[in-house]
Amino acid sequence: MAVHLITGAGSGIGAALARRLHDRGDELVLMARDAGRAREIAVQFPGASTLVGDLSQPGRLSWALSKQHLPGRIDSLVHVAGVVDLGRVADLSPALWEQQLAVNLIGPAELTRQLLPVLRVSRGQVVFVNSGAGLRAHAEWSAYAASKHGLKALADALRDEEAEHGVRVSSIFPGRTATPMQERVHHQEGNEYHAERFIDPESVATTILTALDLPRDAQITDLSVRPGV
Repeated sequence: MAVHLITGAGSGIGAALARRLHDRGDELVLMARDAGRAREIAVQFPGASTLVGDLSQPGRLSWALSKQHLPGRIDSLVHVAGVVDLGRVADLSPALWEQQLAVNLIGPAELTRQLLPVLRVSRGQVVFVNSGAGLRAHAEWSAYAASKHGLKALADALRDEEAEHGVRVSSIFPGRTATPMQERVHHQEGNEYHAERFIDPESVATTILTALDLPRDAQITDLSVRPGV
């Protein structure tokens, strides 16, 4: 039975992935930003373990994890949590830049650093759920896209560094997906939200599972997922 540590399992892609892994009997360790959110997630996935750590405060993650029981084995670390705030470069405040860089890039880097010793022992896998914005930036997406471009760089460097330890690293780049985050983006853009026009989170979860379940003789390094026609 594999052990998966997932961030962002409370909704959207993370919830869809956690549900699929839970249903097939894998062991889940679900990370939440605070104790209240951890209790909510635990109700959704009976039997799963939870960890509390705020990705918006990367410098405190080491302290937070040191106060909790970490699993002795982790087969995969899946980074799904993220935040987005749109705005033109001329208007974005430093606080909005800092939050998106912290949650989307620095937090995942620090969490990965903390868990690498365990991942090396199990020859595990790190999956970064990135975004189409991690490949191309558009007007008003500068801060979010910068964080996601950085996440791709993190994944690429980590893959080279950890190959000697047998740790696989995958980046998944979903296009617009029908999640609460996407609904929020539409509100920021001033557009009506129609979930049926976008990728179902279950489809992205299937893509992640493909990367996780690939035999050890291969790895998916970068995979883009776009809405169907």
